[in-house]
Amino acid sequence: MSSILNQGHEEGPVAKAIENQTAKLPSDTFLWAAIGAMGVSLALQCLKQKHVSLFVGQWAAPFLLLGIYNKIVKTEGHD
Repeated sequence: MSSILNQGHEEGPVAKAIENQTAKLPSDTFLWAAIGAMGVSLALQCLKQKHVSLFVGQWAAPFLLLGIYNKIVKTEGHD
């Protein structure tokens, strides 16, 4: 099925290398990174570091997206 969808469009060497390395990480690594970013953001809010807190708090969503990407690569495979 994936060959039907791909039709000649393969991953480049950089994407393959990244997928090979991130597939070695447990999926919950990204979840804990997101929770950690939220915790650090909360601590920074308590320390009245509003701008830094907002910056760090925005890291949670990319960590979760990377976790989803990691899970897809593990379950569906790559080129």
